[in-house]
Amino acid sequence: MPYTVRLTLCVALLGTATAPVAADTALPADMAARPSNAQIASPDIGNKVDALLARMTLQEKIGQLVQYAAQGASAGGDNDAFAPNPETRTQVDTMALARRGQLGSVLNLVGAEKTRPFQEAALKSRLGIPLLFGADIIHGYRTIYPIPLALSATWDPRLVQDLSRMAALEATGGGVKWVFSPMVDISRDARWGRSAEGAGEDAYLGSAMARAYILGYQGDDLASPDSVAASVKHFAAYGAAEAGREYNTTDMSDVRLRQVYLPPYRAAVEAGAATMMSAFNALNGVPATADPYLMTDVLRKEWGFNGFVVSDYTAIMELTHHGIASDAAAATRKALEAGVEMDMMSHYYDTQIPVLLEQGKLSMATVDEAVRRVLRVKFALGLFEHPYARTVELKAPAAANHALARRAAEESFVLLKNDRVGSAPLLPLGPGARKVALIGPLAYAVSEMQGPWGGARTFDDFTTVRKGLAVRMKAQGGELIYAKGTGIDDDSDAGFAEALKAAAQADVVVMALGEAADMSGEAGARAHLGLPGNQQKLLEQVVATGKPVVLLVFSGRPLVLAWADAHVPAIMAVWFPGAEAGNAVANVLFGDVAPSGKLTMSFPYTEGQEPLYYNALPTGRPAGDIDTHQPPSHDTTYVSRYIDAPNDALYPFGYGLSYTTFSYSDVRVSRASVPLAEANRSDARKLVTVTATVTNTGRRAATEVAQLYVRNVGASVSQPVRGLQGFQRVPLQPGESKRVSFQLGFPELSFWNARSRQVVEATRYTVWVGGSSRAEQEAVFTIAP
Repeated sequence: MPYTVRLTLCVALLGTATAPVAADTALPADMAARPSNAQIASPDIGNKVDALLARMTLQEKIGQLVQYAAQGASAGGDNDAFAPNPETRTQVDTMALARRGQLGSVLNLVGAEKTRPFQEAALKSRLGIPLLFGADIIHGYRTIYPIPLALSATWDPRLVQDLSRMAALEATGGGVKWVFSPMVDISRDARWGRSAEGAGEDAYLGSAMARAYILGYQGDDLASPDSVAASVKHFAAYGAAEAGREYNTTDMSDVRLRQVYLPPYRAAVEAGAATMMSAFNALNGVPATADPYLMTDVLRKEWGFNGFVVSDYTAIMELTHHGIASDAAAATRKALEAGVEMDMMSHYYDTQIPVLLEQGKLSMATVDEAVRRVLRVKFALGLFEHPYARTVELKAPAAANHALARRAAEESFVLLKNDRVGSAPLLPLGPGARKVALIGPLAYAVSEMQGPWGGARTFDDFTTVRKGLAVRMKAQGGELIYAKGTGIDDDSDAGFAEALKAAAQADVVVMALGEAADMSGEAGARAHLGLPGNQQKLLEQVVATGKPVVLLVFSGRPLVLAWADAHVPAIMAVWFPGAEAGNAVANVLFGDVAPSGKLTMSFPYTEGQEPLYYNALPTGRPAGDIDTHQPPSHDTTYVSRYIDAPNDALYPFGYGLSYTTFSYSDVRVSRASVPLAEANRSDARKLVTVTATVTNTGRRAATEVAQLYVRNVGASVSQPVRGLQGFQRVPLQPGESKRVSFQLGFPELSFWNARSRQVVEATRYTVWVGGSSRAEQEAVFTIAP
């Protein structure tokens, strides 16, 4: 069945004077604020929280609202690889706060031996309220798997769920019960470094992945020994930073916010996410960390979120930098009243709340409600009954976990190009590849394989590309010739001669080029998206030898590969694959596994196209009809186009080749017309069934990702030229055909109108089913008045 995320519709009126009114008349009002997590909403937990709150002093209450890294004279030494930047630390003695019961959470302290002393101290305090240990576990704890952008390229939510469950199991053994993941920000601009941490440019796919992460991390029971609370970030629209520059402002209509950027957060909330993290950025002039429209009106009143919100690192302090708070007290009041319950590292809540209460500028009711929200999550996690780790901390690699990480890497690779060299496509490498030259700075760079936010505490279990290919070539009786060639960001060509010599001796050259891990991730914005340093020069010289070249692209974002596309016969995006990088690369290059990954961000011809995304709105003067592939019917001088670059992507969203070929045919819809009264109901789920036949027309077994796209013409608000509304992975043997089916209901057919209402209108719909966002096989139906 196609993987579908159902987005429940909002019905509550938004109560801020400056925010647009949002409503949906399709649901009764009494369902508007149904609690998002039933376990947190348990009446038993509510009674326990109220009883505990009645016994707490002001300082103990405030303690639940602050989070610090382990530091100070009693902290017990270095905090390990997860330690924050020392330059931004607030100098407090965390252990002393824990002993006094004035600390709610500890940041990035991991390992049972390190967390236990702090928990013991907290439990010996007057009320014995346990600490919540939170950590940046983004793509693995002990076993590092591919970065989230790579995982999104698998189009495999079940795999993402399994990986998240594995990470939760490993993390809980280290005393961690709270992870700052998933990042569900939509990213349409490859210049933004944190694109590496998300699921790309599409809200439908992003929602599917968001839900998978939550189900994996939290499981069926937050109190389970191997469950962790997820923290969905960064709320909201952080990925829309202007010019892709980190921490930059965002500005957009409410329609765009709700149509494009909010759905993944909402899917995570509806899956039961226990916590949210506020974003650094300002949205429409209001920093998210102080925005009651986002934190209260949308998140709590509309969506019924009943967990708690934590600020990003020092984000409350940064309200003064944004200019909306004149001092620490104002920043504290605005953040807390907006709905941010926990202060991460700003040291504002503990110092400013008493002053604000004394001055009458903050109510005790606001403080109490914030404490309640934090305590509810702690009770739901079972921390009061089981404050210490109950699973075994992995000290050595686990074979089953590495097998899952390897499978994830293999599924994430996207084959971008695979031209024929002689009588066959260059990949997979065949018996003729007796001597393989491996060239490039990413070939033997173990620490780079983890990518940004890897958090690996050891690289002993990592397999480099050099090691993976060397083992394979030895097993086949062949030879691997290695040359680094250059550094990742070097300008010296001292290693070029050795690289060219290696190429001259080889039957095939594999080049491992791309970014360093720290070029993506937070504060990793890039204005230029080409290969760093002099890697492009090295690539051109190796290609000039005339030897067949396979280009492996390591990156946390789309790169500009226009020259490579024109001159290199085989190109594969391998992202940052994690601990099993070398084994996964070898398995795919030699054909043990056929690539099945599909892009979730568009690859541009040039940086000047950014932001670039497939589901753009049509213009009044299109350069060409994207759907019929017909030229425009008017003067082509004055159209929406660049005069020096294509409009479209080099490699579009949903694109990815395999070692076989696939065809699509016989796209059908179950109904030619649907009455508007039937369609415009939030509970309508099976209005139209779309079916199509997908066939493996090649000679190899492989998996295709069948994708459903929809366009709505005639609506009151302009709609994208097409948008993803369904997908499924389809394994096919050579010559095999399968019928795929997708259900379209209100969630897939509705849109947000100019009044910020989610509606279906009487319009004409075109649907396409195919292997990318350029799918051509179509059918039509209408919503009749």
